[in-house]
Amino acid sequence: MIDGLSPTPSTSDTPTCRGRQPRLPRKPSSVYNASALMWARTRFDIRWSDLAFGALVSLLPRNRDAAQARLEARWAPDGGGLACYSVRSAFDLLLRVLDLPPGSEVLFSAINIKGMIKAAERFDLVPIPVDLDITHAAPRLDALERAITPQSRVLVVAHLFGGRVDLGPVLQLARRHRLFVVEDCAQAFDGPGDTGHPEVDAALFSFGPLKTATALGGALARIRDPELLARMRGEQQRYPVQSRRAYFMRILKFGGVKAFAYRVPYTALVGIAGLMGRDLDISITDSVRGIAKQKSARSLRRRACAPMLAVIERRLTRWRQHDLDARVHHARVLVDCVRDVGVCPGANSDRHSFWACTVLAKDPRSFVAAMRERGFDASPSVSLKVVRTPDGRRALEPVCAQQMLSQLVFLPCYPAMKARHVEREARALKRAFQDDQTLARLP
Repeated sequence: MIDGLSPTPSTSDTPTCRGRQPRLPRKPSSVYNASALMWARTRFDIRWSDLAFGALVSLLPRNRDAAQARLEARWAPDGGGLACYSVRSAFDLLLRVLDLPPGSEVLFSAINIKGMIKAAERFDLVPIPVDLDITHAAPRLDALERAITPQSRVLVVAHLFGGRVDLGPVLQLARRHRLFVVEDCAQAFDGPGDTGHPEVDAALFSFGPLKTATALGGALARIRDPELLARMRGEQQRYPVQSRRAYFMRILKFGGVKAFAYRVPYTALVGIAGLMGRDLDISITDSVRGIAKQKSARSLRRRACAPMLAVIERRLTRWRQHDLDARVHHARVLVDCVRDVGVCPGANSDRHSFWACTVLAKDPRSFVAAMRERGFDASPSVSLKVVRTPDGRRALEPVCAQQMLSQLVFLPCYPAMKARHVEREARALKRAFQDDQTLARLP
């Protein structure tokens, strides 16, 4: 049984996890230091000028099909690109066109968002978890081999927290079993030239509200098989187009949320939530989801409007590499400062954009409270899920993924923070680990 965190070398081998870890309490502490301004857990990666541009083009006539063709050609000049309403929409479209027999198995990296798992279930497909190597946040090859059966048809590999999985060995195993490989890059986009691994069958990139270079929605998919791409394009053409008004309202609402992410208003928001006994983590997550609802197949099956496509193109053409470099640098400072006392899932990935900087804590509730007392609004995970193990397949129980998710804490880390702020956060992080005393031990 894993019962605590202890120092873990950065070159740690893939751990073997045993036993089921306790679930994270639903309501983390709202304790905060009223005398210190609070750094929000995240800020939308979009500038006010981008929001103004999106609002303006929402009010002006624009040829939607031309906007889509221009965006796809800019991102994937080889012709393999497809612009979609969201990653979930793209995955739903892909499964719809693949038309797999009911009961076929879709293997997932054991941690993903609920919407991706539900998309498979909607077609009477069976989601199967593939347990993770915690230090790389990557599917374990031994777990993948055990999960594959004659009914396995699709493998979805998620690049978690911005770290990129080494797909070479995974692809070799997948090809041997004739699996259709989907690369889920929703959390790992790192620039305009990033179109995914050239050998995967499909690569999916998100420009949703919390993602790098967000357009407050939209996705880009690269499909390797031209015939499959043509079928997906034809099927998507039947979908209704998202209304320009809906996108305009989304811009206004997210603009309001963005305004509250600055330190003074955010500190006030945290304080009010604490006084009211509200769970700020769940409130913020519900607010973001409420603005961009995608709960049903009908809400997924639509095409992005011309203004959303225009904003995605703007984010690609006005890419700021120095912002990504600053985020990666800040994250590396935090990771290095706790390398001898804690575990940062996925930090050992060779390629990492640090969409999120995360650590594992034995007691996430107390750990979050300790960071908030020092002015950094760390948060547990409230949107990621562990893929449920089907009945009769208990040997595939993803115990490493369960441990990781139950102890996961997200840290504030973005370009707006200066070096002195990150150094102060590093000191707060070390102190929080001392308060936590022992961290999730990897055997």
